[in-house]
Amino acid sequence: MADLADRSAALSLGMNASGPTIASAAPDELRRDLRLIAEMIEPGTRVLDIGCGDGALLAYLAREKAVDARGMELSQSGVNACVRHGLSVIQGDADRDLDAFPAGAFDVVVLSQTLQATRQPRHVVEALVRIGKRAIVSFPNFGFWGIRLSLFWHGRMPVSELLNNSWYDTPNIHLCTIRDFVRLCDEIGTRIERSITLDRHGRPFSLDPRGGLANLLAEQGMFVLSGKGGRPPSY
Repeated sequence: MADLADRSAALSLGMNASGPTIASAAPDELRRDLRLIAEMIEPGTRVLDIGCGDGALLAYLAREKAVDARGMELSQSGVNACVRHGLSVIQGDADRDLDAFPAGAFDVVVLSQTLQATRQPRHVVEALVRIGKRAIVSFPNFGFWGIRLSLFWHGRMPVSELLNNSWYDTPNIHLCTIRDFVRLCDEIGTRIERSITLDRHGRPFSLDPRGGLANLLAEQGMFVLSGKGGRPPSY
C-alpha cells in the first residue's frame, strides 16, 4: 500500500512513474467517444485517466494538446502497453487506490467505460470529483431500448456491441442507466456541468439526460462533473 501511495504521489506531483513520455509512439486513431473527451480538455492541463487501457487517449492528449497526462490501469497488459508508449502510468484499482491521491491533484479526471466494472461506483464518483477539478465519466446505458427489448423478448442477459460479454464472464458488475447515474449525482451532491448522449459508435445527439428519451434512445452517456459549487467550464 505504501508503494502505491508513493506512486500516486509521484503522479500527482508530475513525476514520471514509467519512463520518459514519447507521445509520438502512441496510436494515431482514437475511438469517436474518446475524441469527444479530448475535445473537452484544455491544452496544458493536468489529466488523470483511470482505466486508461493501452493509453491511446493519454498519448493523444500529450501529443496534440501538450497535456500533463497520467494514468491508472488495473490490467498488467494495459500497463505494459502504456509503458511501451513511454506514458506515465501506474497499476492500480479505482475502488481502492484513488484515496491515495490528494484533493485537487488534477484539472481533469477521466473514467471512460469503466464505472460499470467497479465494485463501489458511488465511492469512485465521489473520489473523482475530490481529486479532480472536473471529472469526465462515460458508460453504456442499460436503459437503452434495444437492451430492454432483448431482455423482454429473450429473457436472458443481453449481449451487445458495447456489452459484449456473457453474464458469467463479464467484468461489468454494476450496470446502470442514464437515469440511475443522474440520480446518483443528485444524491451525493455532484454537479452535472455537461452531458452528451451517444450511439454505439460514439456519435453524439442532443437529449436532456433527465428526460425519458435519453434513457430510452442513448446507448452511451457521457457526463462532465464537478463537486459542489463548481463553476461551469466554457466550451
